[in-house]
Amino acid sequence: MSVPLRQQFDVALYIIKQKLKGNKHYPLVLMLEPLFRCNLACAGCVKIDYPDEILNQRMSVEECLHAADECGAPIISIPGGEPLLHKEMDQIVKGLIARKKYVTLCTNALLMEKKMHLFTPSPYFNFSVHLDGDKGDHDRSVCQDGVYEKAEAAIKSAIAKGFRVNINATLFNNAVPERMANFFDHMMDIGLNAITVSPGYAYERAPDQEHFLTREKTKNIFRDIFRLGKERAKQGKAKWRFSQSTLFMDFLAGNQTYECTPWGLPTRNIFGWQKPCYLLGEGYTKTYKELIETTEWDKYGTGKYEKCADCMVHCGYEPTAANDAFKNPWKALMLSLRGIKTEGAMAKDIDLSHQRPSEYVFSQHVQEALTKVHAAKIHKAAVAEKEPVEAAE
Repeated sequence: MSVPLRQQFDVALYIIKQKLKGNKHYPLVLMLEPLFRCNLACAGCVKIDYPDEILNQRMSVEECLHAADECGAPIISIPGGEPLLHKEMDQIVKGLIARKKYVTLCTNALLMEKKMHLFTPSPYFNFSVHLDGDKGDHDRSVCQDGVYEKAEAAIKSAIAKGFRVNINATLFNNAVPERMANFFDHMMDIGLNAITVSPGYAYERAPDQEHFLTREKTKNIFRDIFRLGKERAKQGKAKWRFSQSTLFMDFLAGNQTYECTPWGLPTRNIFGWQKPCYLLGEGYTKTYKELIETTEWDKYGTGKYEKCADCMVHCGYEPTAANDAFKNPWKALMLSLRGIKTEGAMAKDIDLSHQRPSEYVFSQHVQEALTKVHAAKIHKAAVAEKEPVEAAE
């Protein structure tokens, strides 16, 4: 795992404090999503599937910093949409770093070189570039030619300027293990700090519904990739550096039976605090406290809810792996020494026979948000109309 020792120490100390306080529902990473607007239209994404009135909304600097204070998580991940479209993103990042938060700015890198001068290299900051594979795989994933080349150029430029840079690779069922292994080798060769990998979540409104992974397919693909990684390391090639825990990677390879921990990565976006997790918008609350106290956590997760059936995404399972490592340090240590198992029987998976059926509430949330937007416009217009009259008096 390629996470700075300073960050590992601070996060471990934070977890110890939460355990001592007896907190069960504590956050590790705040998913801070200040806008949905993006300059790409990826087939496996759902974020741009909103009316323009929603896509034009932005969280203010004050709202973003207040969310970090409310939540208290030591790590802040800023996804989107495309965060670099936010005109005050540099101020948001500076404000979070001033609070000693470890900030990951997720970007497709199309604006990265243009905006890079707004940021300063820091042990509290890193860019995470969305890169789903080599040129052919990535450009197909984002539905636009030439994006990979711009992203790799931005990565190299950021590394040369002293920034920490990770990539976030999302895998679908058409991923070819040999190609992914070659891609990971190349990323290590150009000096990338670390790789984050995850199976794509089956968003219900994503344009491409054919290429999402089942749990069985996920495990087999990751076993094949990790097996190739072991073989290449034996051949003297650079060992792949991942930003995730070894136990989570072992879970992806089918060797751990985990339930998700949705409160571990709470999400705050333009709608409010999202129930129950970054991947599912099943309701929103005004405050973090309300999110924790009113969400029916036992209703969600693989085996409990149909929408969660195939999910093995890090935002739900990395906190579970972190908690397992905290409870069983020797298990984590032995796995690090032994390596991830890529042969033999897999761990028993969660039974899906009692999961409740999916509920579809997206249109309701969008309509509620549009009502608020329209009300705000009417209020603003009324104030503007009143001001000239008061000035004349």
